[in-house]
Amino acid sequence: MEGVMQGMQAYGAGKAGGAFDPLTFFQQPQTILRLVCWLFSIVIFGCIANEGYVNRPDEIEEFCIFNRNQNACNYAVGMGTLAFLSCAAFLALDVYFPQISSVKDRKKAVLADIGVSAFWSFVWFVGFCFLANQWQVAKEEDNPLREGADAARAAITFAFFSIFTWAVQAFLGFQKYKLGADSALFSQEYVDPTADPNAAAPMGTDYTGYTTDIDPAASTELAFDGSAGYQGQEY
Repeated sequence: MEGVMQGMQAYGAGKAGGAFDPLTFFQQPQTILRLVCWLFSIVIFGCIANEGYVNRPDEIEEFCIFNRNQNACNYAVGMGTLAFLSCAAFLALDVYFPQISSVKDRKKAVLADIGVSAFWSFVWFVGFCFLANQWQVAKEEDNPLREGADAARAAITFAFFSIFTWAVQAFLGFQKYKLGADSALFSQEYVDPTADPNAAAPMGTDYTGYTTDIDPAASTELAFDGSAGYQGQEY
């Protein structure tokens, strides 16, 4: 875990304001886990949207495979779609995060990640219980051919996995927040390197900063001149 947090610190603080490095970004544990959550959400709503509605041989209208409870299918499809969009949004935020120079904005971004991840962990806990219960009480005569059974089980399984992936995502966000208090991540002294004139200077260009060029000989004369605050000595 210490190595994980060091990697998060290096990306969040060490590369702040610098160019985006895709290789480093996609090697981060938080990014990998977010992509896993994104994939799980696709599986859940994809399985239900494609194979989650069945009917009896003597019926034309299709019903939800989960005990003909339309709310169960709507929950899986709706939450899966929203989770997919949420993952995409926070992936974009992760890309932009090193460019955020405001301390308050960086804290808000991390706190939002913690809150949203905890929320989705709870949502998928409810979803897993709901889908598993409705699948358990589903009547065999409503689906004698057991069509879409694999899709229903896959949705339940990945809803269960999503509980833990989002919970770990919230935990990593919390660790990142704690780490930021002791690093440059939330430092008041953080300065975007792109705003530093020395960092943006072309090669071969010298910046004097807060100093001016002074002739050493003139400096010596000023040091012993009465105008500089010293009284000249006569020998």
